[in-house]
Amino acid sequence: MITIRIQSEDFDIAAEIAKLDAENTGAVATFTGKVRREGDLTTLTLEHYPQMTEREIARIVEEAQTRWPLLGVTILHRVGRLMPGENIVLVAVATSHRSAAFQACEFLMDYLKTKAPFWKQEERNGTAQWVEAKYSDDKAAERWRNK
Repeated sequence: MITIRIQSEDFDIAAEIAKLDAENTGAVATFTGKVRREGDLTTLTLEHYPQMTEREIARIVEEAQTRWPLLGVTILHRVGRLMPGENIVLVAVATSHRSAAFQACEFLMDYLKTKAPFWKQEERNGTAQWVEAKYSDDKAAERWRNK
């Protein structure tokens, strides 16, 4: 089962994991990203291109399926105006073994950070600024190119 949703509303992490977990699942690994409570950050606004974003995420999931024996994948990503502490993203992977679950979850998150077409704008002290891509995120994703 593959679930990919881009939405403005929050998600129930436990409910999403329960939908993914099947009788033949040996492991479920998850990652939940939240808006950081750092400094004077008041809001984070995420924008995307509808349909293009879902297609790119589906492509990334297909690549993960060629690398690991995945039984299910859930990727939920929020867009719109979010406050510190709110959920942004959920990546959940079900497979037979923990090693594959951990690796696939990390692979998907690394590629979401670098390849999925999302744009982030931070607001601090009434001033909005677009967030630049980070070298550290690109470096993290690069390690998967040779595997």
